[in-house]
Amino acid sequence: MNDFFSLLSSDSCRLLDLLFRFCINTVFTITIARAFYFPKSRRKDFFFTYVLVGFGIFMLIHLMGDAKLKTGIAMGLFAIFCIMRYRTESVPIREMTYLFLVIALAAINGLAWPADISGKHPEFATPEAISMIELIVTNILFVLVIWISEGGKWVTSLSSKYVRYDKIDLITPDKHDELIEDLKKRTGLNIKDVAIGSIDFLKDMTLLKIYYTEDDKKLNDDTLQKMPKLYD
Repeated sequence: MNDFFSLLSSDSCRLLDLLFRFCINTVFTITIARAFYFPKSRRKDFFFTYVLVGFGIFMLIHLMGDAKLKTGIAMGLFAIFCIMRYRTESVPIREMTYLFLVIALAAINGLAWPADISGKHPEFATPEAISMIELIVTNILFVLVIWISEGGKWVTSLSSKYVRYDKIDLITPDKHDELIEDLKKRTGLNIKDVAIGSIDFLKDMTLLKIYYTEDDKKLNDDTLQKMPKLYD
């Protein structure tokens, strides 16, 4: 690959480098968003966001790389998203994690130069030069780690959900098992534990947080954890 790039002009090298890394970044970003995130969350809005954010960050970092912003730009983008958190909506942890992964992948693909051709083109001399295989393997490792993490077969995990409950006579410690059985019957979920929150004796209501196994698909939408203001 180095010999091939060395035969080209500087402009051709820049263009091919952009197209090459753009293809790698796009393929792996879409793979992560479509194969791992979307099947569980089924949220097209975040799938759309990840693809466009990955594209935008990649192009920004790649085209501004000569301004010597380099890693500072990547870290700055992480800080901006940490502070903003898309303030128009409370973004769940899983969605934020995928967002950071997409940004990290775009930063790596945007900064790394997959060939050392500084002998023919001194303007490309950079300590960040890596081989094409190393760049692709790095992207594959991202996918591999996400696949292992999403598999979850080596980790027992519980999903949680808030419930407004009307039978406050069952919230006493001696009726804990009876409370869980009633919730199982009414929700259809395999509930493992219950945490009791605020209690309103005037309305005979209490706020519960139920924990259930992730195998349950019914009512399994962790993105909706509180009552929207319109209905609260």
